[in-house]
Amino acid sequence: MLPANVFAPPERPPTRPRDPTQAPPSLTSTPPTFGRWDAQHFVDGAGVAIFHVKSARVVLCWHSRHRYWFLPKGRRDAGEAAWRGACREGFEESGYRNRMLPLPIQHKQPAAHNPAPSEGESGKRPDFVIEPVWSQMIPLKKDVQYLFQWYIAETLPPDEEKALGLPEPVVPGSSAPQKPYFEPNIYPSGLTLRQRMAMEPVGYEPPRHEGTGVDPSEMWYTSALIPVDQIGEKLGQGVEAEVAKAGWRAILKRVEMEQAAERSDRVLQLAFEMSRNRAREEQERDGEGSGEQQQGPWI
Repeated sequence: MLPANVFAPPERPPTRPRDPTQAPPSLTSTPPTFGRWDAQHFVDGAGVAIFHVKSARVVLCWHSRHRYWFLPKGRRDAGEAAWRGACREGFEESGYRNRMLPLPIQHKQPAAHNPAPSEGESGKRPDFVIEPVWSQMIPLKKDVQYLFQWYIAETLPPDEEKALGLPEPVVPGSSAPQKPYFEPNIYPSGLTLRQRMAMEPVGYEPPRHEGTGVDPSEMWYTSALIPVDQIGEKLGQGVEAEVAKAGWRAILKRVEMEQAAERSDRVLQLAFEMSRNRAREEQERDGEGSGEQQQGPWI
């Protein structure tokens, strides 16, 4: 957990909501820079924008004391991968279980030289990846540097929620043993977003679990699923708003790419069927001419 107001936006007049699917990023990256910190003067953290894709909503947290909306975030645990820390912090601060959502993110990471079969061809970057959409460097204290990465996740399907069961409420600040955080299964390889949305019945509402915060300051937090067209109104014009907008644009891009692939597959299937039918017709004509029916590779 972070000290209060590290990420709190400054006071600002109300902003007009903008459609995150249309507006380009209003925030630009800062120039590359140098820096060096030993382990005692450096801390690593991550945050997450959690989407319920089917209803086009994003999880936002509300600080009831300081009265502002924000995305869940925090320092990763020792030995914990950044994206795993983002999922855990998302659950602890918002109460919504979540998992990373592979998306068509433009990034600078190289392709794997010897990838797993599910990760694509050697030397070719996969279409959908789990990578941070934004990163920040923030002075946490006068002698401590904070490196922060933002990820995109989705709420869990009903079966996954049911399998994990109800979490045991946490008592912030208590020394009593707490039930450990159970990480959900990763997003299945090959599952399209249309197939994923079909896993939810009409009107399904992802559950928000109470008592998931582990720090006393998190008792001030509540959360809600907010329509994506209200991102600008709730988060303003800072990095967190850009994270949520970038996440939703990437989700729409993945849907578009999958629909194009499905159309291409249907065209190929139709061409295959036409070719097979022509081959059968030719075999039938040849069989009639020779007085016998021959079977070819299309039967």
